[in-house]
Amino acid sequence: QVQLVESGGGSVQAGGSLRLSCAASGFTIGSSCMAWFRQAPGQERDWVADIASNGIPRYADSVKGRFTISRDNAKNTLYLQMNSLKPEDTATYYCAARLWWCSMRYSDYTYWGQGTQVTVSS
Repeated sequence: QVQLVESGGGSVQAGGSLRLSCAASGFTIGSSCMAWFRQAPGQERDWVADIASNGIPRYADSVKGRFTISRDNAKNTLYLQMNSLKPEDTATYYCAARLWWCSMRYSDYTYWGQGTQVTVSS
């Protein structure tokens, strides 16, 4: 049974940092595309970053240079290091998995975590 469990969200002031984790079970993240999406109230779910099975990461322009996606294959865990956080980063963050190439469309992802809330105050 595939399961994704996020953790690490919280409340920080602008300029602060958080690291999100996504523990996976039931499949191997190193053989999959793993992604982070976020959704603010009343907004669509937006792609933030992904990392392909070959290890190549991609980032949305809004987070490039501030966020880093990584994975630990031994722990079967995905991470998102978020630095220089801004109030506009406030959202529920979701990890997602896809057993094919990466995509920026949330509808292409099969497996989802329950989400973790990130709140950035000014």
